Amino acid sequence: MNRRNRQACLTVCFVLAALLWAAGNGTVFAAEREEYDFPSSGIAEVLDPSALRTDTSLEEEEALNINEKFESEKERMEQELTMANVQNALNIRARASEDSDKVGYLYKDCGGTILERKDGWTKVKSGNVVGWAKDEYLLFGEEAKAMAEDVGNWIVTLDAEAVRVRTEPNMDADTYGLLAYDDSVEFIEVVDNNWISVEFGEDIGYVNTEFISIAFHIDEGETAEVVRAREIEEAERKRKANRGAVAADADELRLLGALIYCEAGNQSYEGMVAVGAVVMNRVRSGAYPNSIHGVIYASGQFTPAMTGKVARVYDGNVPEACMQAAQAAINGETTIGGATHFRRAGTREGYVLGDHVFW
Repeated sequence: MNRRNRQACLTVCFVLAALLWAAGNGTVFAAEREEYDFPSSGIAEVLDPSALRTDTSLEEEEALNINEKFESEKERMEQELTMANVQNALNIRARASEDSDKVGYLYKDCGGTILERKDGWTKVKSGNVVGWAKDEYLLFGEEAKAMAEDVGNWIVTLDAEAVRVRTEPNMDADTYGLLAYDDSVEFIEVVDNNWISVEFGEDIGYVNTEFISIAFHIDEGETAEVVRAREIEEAERKRKANRGAVAADADELRLLGALIYCEAGNQSYEGMVAVGAVVMNRVRSGAYPNSIHGVIYASGQFTPAMTGKVARVYDGNVPEACMQAAQAAINGETTIGGATHFRRAGTREGYVLGDHVFW
């Protein structure tokens, strides 16, 4: 077979829908009654929620040949699909108004199902996002379908418990094996009304189209809640991301530990590391002295250094926790990102950790 003539070379997921029995004699065409303990999830629970399915019954779809199934789905796409026509992201709002709250986002190459249209706005469903978008940022009809076909992919679902992958496109051919729940193969092309070809390991196999349905997958939007949660997680990751170790001798380590004790000895370990990180961020910045000693004793910067308290702690007993926090900060650890200042928390904006605010 000339695989250049493929209809599409797309990854498709074969999903369990139901065991198909032939009318009248109880024969299982798919896999001659192969028994497996598969999960009981139906198509609606497994398919992408934005797959463009309507109320067309399974019986109606089974009556179509494979090319008709593709065409039927493309017609539904043209009627029901809208695609985001933006470079980055499109706001989805709770109501058809720019003053309404954002409930989600459609990104470039994302799309959804049209639910309602009015006054230059369209209500769309894309994954878990349901809301209104301005028509000027959407594509419809042929334009939407063309974009979807460029960025999306076909999903083929099984209408049987398991389907034999055969060596030739006929029911009498030998089999390479079985496709079942959660199996994935490469869809190559439509052979004829009765067969499609797939990549099965290193072989090209054939699956009877009587036992498959067609759906189309496009990327979904995201709810505002999901975006906010991710932003918080990313901010937390950046806040604690290692900023690179700085060479320091035992004297500098002890000096930093002493400062940490004076400024944050009554704070949590995270708060101790934060104070040490402020010093190390200054060492790295180029806007301050490039040594721990220089930063700590820079004029007017750290009150305990000016009053002599740091020196007294240095000469006395520096608690082990403060020394550990100092070493962590020297090693590049931080709990406040790249902040170079802190003070007692109050009206100053910034990241609040314990009794201090950092910025």
